[in-house]
Amino acid sequence: AATWSVIAYAILGQGNKAAELFSLLNPINRTTTRAYVHRYKVEPYVVAADVYSVAPHVGRGGWTWYTGSAGWMYRAGLEWILGFRVQGATLLLTPCIPESWPHLEIVFKYRTARYQILIDNPRSVSHGIVHAECDGKTLSDGQTRITLVDDGKTHSVRLVLGQGSA
Repeated sequence: AATWSVIAYAILGQGNKAAELFSLLNPINRTTTRAYVHRYKVEPYVVAADVYSVAPHVGRGGWTWYTGSAGWMYRAGLEWILGFRVQGATLLLTPCIPESWPHLEIVFKYRTARYQILIDNPRSVSHGIVHAECDGKTLSDGQTRITLVDDGKTHSVRLVLGQGSA
């Protein structure tokens, strides 16, 4: 349920809150030092269903391979915070990122084609696309739907965030 909260905050356009909660849930952040690794005691690449809060096990993870949390964390980060979704032969871009991120880049291979995606955030906002282009051609919709083509070429996609549509 916590992972779905990340998705909900992103849907609401609250990129700061979505990323903050994602970071809190991210197991790698519980293993940043040797001491944290020894306290957490489970795999840092698997989302734990439990993190104990009662002595003597405070901070210890448990039930790591018994939930669908890892898949939902992946989707929350990729599809809702970064806003990167592939639907058949269509790429849908709807980022909702922390305001502090000046830009992000995604390189995506679709069969023999390569898509280099740059999302600029010059106004320090969480969402709202004010300009979008693919291979130098302006796209009109605020969600940015791109038809993927298997042509062996490298395609350039650029979004600029601002006070546009969410």
